[in-house]
Amino acid sequence: MELKQLKIKAIFLDFYGTLVHEDDDIIPLICQEIQDSSPEACDIREIGKHWWKEFSDMFRNSYGETFKSQRELGMLSLAKTITTFEGECDAEEIIQKQFDHWRMPRIYEDTIPFIHNSSNYELYILSNIDTDDVKEAVRQHGIKVNGIITSEDVRAYKPRPDIFMEALKRFNLSADDVLHIGDSYSSDVCGADAVGIRTIWLNRLNRRKPEGIEPTFTCSNLNEVQDIINAL
Repeated sequence: MELKQLKIKAIFLDFYGTLVHEDDDIIPLICQEIQDSSPEACDIREIGKHWWKEFSDMFRNSYGETFKSQRELGMLSLAKTITTFEGECDAEEIIQKQFDHWRMPRIYEDTIPFIHNSSNYELYILSNIDTDDVKEAVRQHGIKVNGIITSEDVRAYKPRPDIFMEALKRFNLSADDVLHIGDSYSSDVCGADAVGIRTIWLNRLNRRKPEGIEPTFTCSNLNEVQDIINAL
């Protein structure tokens, strides 16, 4: 798409992995706790893979009346993982590392300049993480946006369309008014594209693009995103 064809009023922003760091450094520490308390010979990566599968299965089925918060999903899937590996640690205790991270994640150095330089647009955060955790992280880092919507608000997780549709409705926007920026190909790019919102895939980790739709743009950092927006 030519830049001159793209006229936007607002920018939707994913949060973890986009504006602040994901919990990739925290997960191995939690898995180490399980390994240390297990009588079995098990690898940290094996534990992490199992936890992710348990979480993903629950995540896909968490919608509407069956919706569970990220904290609930994390706790339940971790407890099942501990049981699988016969660990003697307590899920509620060891997962606190992850919960603490959600409330005070490390911020990317390009985030605050990007937010400041995008003040001509309405900025909204759309996140799968629980409302209180996202709002506390935003407060801790002094991130100024026009609004925040989380999956708790709509009882559905990206890439389901609910959070995008609610944001358009709540903020009186059409899909053509918006550019969505996120690091997850499946949740952010596919989710936003499904409701007609143009996308920037923020591929900070240089991942290989899966087969499927093409993002409107692909960038490796928010400085590159800023160049695109400045050219609009």
